[in-house]
Amino acid sequence: MSSVRTTFNNASKKYNEHALVQKEIATRTNNKLDYINPNEETIIDLGAGTGLLSEKLIRRFPESKVICIDFAYNSLKSNKGPIKVCADANNLPIQHNSVDIIISSLMMQWCPNLNNLFEECYRVLKNDGLFLFSTFGPDTLKELKKSWSIVDNKAHVNTFTDMHDIGDKILNNGFQNPVMEMEMLAVQYDTVIDLLHDIKGIGAQTVTGRSKSLTGKNKFNAMIEMYESYRVDTTIPATYEVIYGHAWKKTNTLGPILVNN
Repeated sequence: MSSVRTTFNNASKKYNEHALVQKEIATRTNNKLDYINPNEETIIDLGAGTGLLSEKLIRRFPESKVICIDFAYNSLKSNKGPIKVCADANNLPIQHNSVDIIISSLMMQWCPNLNNLFEECYRVLKNDGLFLFSTFGPDTLKELKKSWSIVDNKAHVNTFTDMHDIGDKILNNGFQNPVMEMEMLAVQYDTVIDLLHDIKGIGAQTVTGRSKSLTGKNKFNAMIEMYESYRVDTTIPATYEVIYGHAWKKTNTLGPILVNN
């Protein structure tokens, strides 16, 4: 976890320049609130970072207390939110039953134990509180994974949790009425190097379980050559499987609803 924090801190100054996908998904996550009517007195933007989502929440809920929480101090310095807290999502310095909404855009994939995260979110939410999130699914960067797989069997790209497993963990931690959605988002790049620059530019190059041995130039070039086979006309695709979900801290019970767009 400390290595992830370090890379995000180091990337904070140029994060927004490279965060094209993150900006779009922050917008789409915020738009989910168009169809939900939660209480809105106190809101946490969990994994708020530089404020891509925070600014939208402050405009949407101008009378609410919006608390921006992130574990990367340098990222929070760029966040324009009125209340900023540097803290770990698994150990929130927030009172029990005190928050109406927890909303999180593209933070969950960096949490090694989702059960711990969901337990903590449940703790701080009020009854009838809303937990709304977006995260990446297993097919994220599938072209890059495939291209590396022909080079060696080492981990070069992070593995992401399946939508159904996330839904199960939410239910197991007391949340009710979960709704899960998934969409595929394809981003076009001129070159593979451009994609890798964006990944590094947002601090997302840290891979869990990656070998500490260096990847040689020949292997790197072989990966690039394989990725080029995905080129259509003048661009190459980078696919992102985006999972959206929301659930409530309340007493009535329904099974998970899965929606594939």
